[in-house]
Amino acid sequence: MNIDGLLSERANYMKASDIRELLKWVTADVISFGGGLPDLSQLPLGEYSDVAKYVISNYGLKALQYGKTEGVDELKDELVKFMSRYGIRADSTQILPTVGSQEAIELVARVFIDPGDVIITEKPTYLAALQAFRVYRARIIGVDMDNDGLMIDKLEDTVKRLKSEGARVKFLYTIPVCQNPTGITMSLDRRKALLELASRYDLMVIEDNPYSYFTFEPVDTTPLKALDREGRVVYMSTFSKIIAPGIRLGWVVADQEVVNWLAIAKQAIDLHTPTLSQYIAYELLRRGIVDKYISVIRETYKVKRDAMLDALSRYMPRGVSWTRPSGGMFIWVTVPSGIRTEDMLALAIRKYKVAYVPGKSFYPDEDVHNNMRLNFTYPTIDQIYDGVRRLANAISEYLNQ
Repeated sequence: MNIDGLLSERANYMKASDIRELLKWVTADVISFGGGLPDLSQLPLGEYSDVAKYVISNYGLKALQYGKTEGVDELKDELVKFMSRYGIRADSTQILPTVGSQEAIELVARVFIDPGDVIITEKPTYLAALQAFRVYRARIIGVDMDNDGLMIDKLEDTVKRLKSEGARVKFLYTIPVCQNPTGITMSLDRRKALLELASRYDLMVIEDNPYSYFTFEPVDTTPLKALDREGRVVYMSTFSKIIAPGIRLGWVVADQEVVNWLAIAKQAIDLHTPTLSQYIAYELLRRGIVDKYISVIRETYKVKRDAMLDALSRYMPRGVSWTRPSGGMFIWVTVPSGIRTEDMLALAIRKYKVAYVPGKSFYPDEDVHNNMRLNFTYPTIDQIYDGVRRLANAISEYLNQ
């Protein structure tokens, strides 16, 4: 059957993720810096197994039955305690467990975006957020960053211009700490200035926070939500990096009215977040296993970040630069402007057996072509050095064509 005539108009705005597509055709002999995969080699599998057995034995059918869209109460109460250590004060009615933080992004887009609405993001930004916003036909405007994060003066100029044009600016989407893809952390002064600007221009702020749990050096990680005095910030985070991606569990913190609307939208998507995952996460939090694991991966990832920074400094040809992330999972590399990294990828994979994510897809207008995102958490130390060397050779060959 030919379905072309049956597809919705919305389907025309769907685009496959460059990362997901890349993972399909990277073979075993290719060193991949492409996915945002955590290193699971040090997972406390024994403790995880004990918790899973305990949940089945002690919560029984309650953990295996349909649950409330609003989430498991025990988990939400434990999240209140967990987030309070990071400065976020909330009660359980302001929390909505989701299927990863990606679902949280989808819910926000579904509830708040009408065709033609303006969404402001950092430039570059998380490409799967751009995917979600585009499906709802948002007009996405990127604002430049520097080493201190989003440039507030440029943000204000952008907001003023859009308001003068009569645009409906719905929200700003930001990853303030260890930003994806750049690894940059927004300074505390800029975080405060951002909230002042949001108040002045009546903007909602969507704060995505997957990475602040594992920073590698002293850096202020105070969430925007902890500084929010007007209920403007919708905060989202995930257990994918601090338990495991396979648990598919994240959460949203927002004013109760926002949470209520997100829950209504969620009912039509998947009814509720898996109860089994929620009870397992609750027990892992309650027993302190999550905190212990965060300490382990923080040290592991710091060693790997340092190795990649060292390899880049050793092997990269002149004219290549990169960020120095204070945490997270990624380094953002900029190559000479004559290189289109999306075009170079085939050479890198075919001849040099190394993969990365081209930078184009992280830009709202896909108009910058000389960047790439490298993941340092998944490969081994040896693979990091070997892969960066291979990548440097691919860049040199491409430059000399």
